[in-house]
Amino acid sequence: MIDFAKAGGLVPAVAQDADTGEVLMLAWMNAEAFAETVRTGRAVYFSRSRNRLWRKGEESGHVQEVAGVFVDCDADTVLLKVRQVGGAACHEGYKSCFFRELAGGELKVVAEKVFDPKAVYGK
Repeated sequence: MIDFAKAGGLVPAVAQDADTGEVLMLAWMNAEAFAETVRTGRAVYFSRSRNRLWRKGEESGHVQEVAGVFVDCDADTVLLKVRQVGGAACHEGYKSCFFRELAGGELKVVAEKVFDPKAVYGK
């Protein structure tokens, strides 16, 4: 199904809002994360920084309920169509991780925060 070996064990996984089509985030999946996502219907990724499975929302409660799973033509990229519980996919408190736009040679924030990360994560 997915050629994890060809991709070095990890494949990119794009999370897209199932209703609006907005791209929410990009993460990585290994075979175990993919299998758990399919089995549970909730997005599970592989955290490269933690070197372990990352069940989206395990700290924040902002889980992603999976509405559809798609695999690209090369079988090395996953697209998850999700319903974002809590309104924010980004750990910085934005709906999407793509909240900055390059304009005039500078990155500018073009979205409003949904939550305060310090209040959610205590950092």
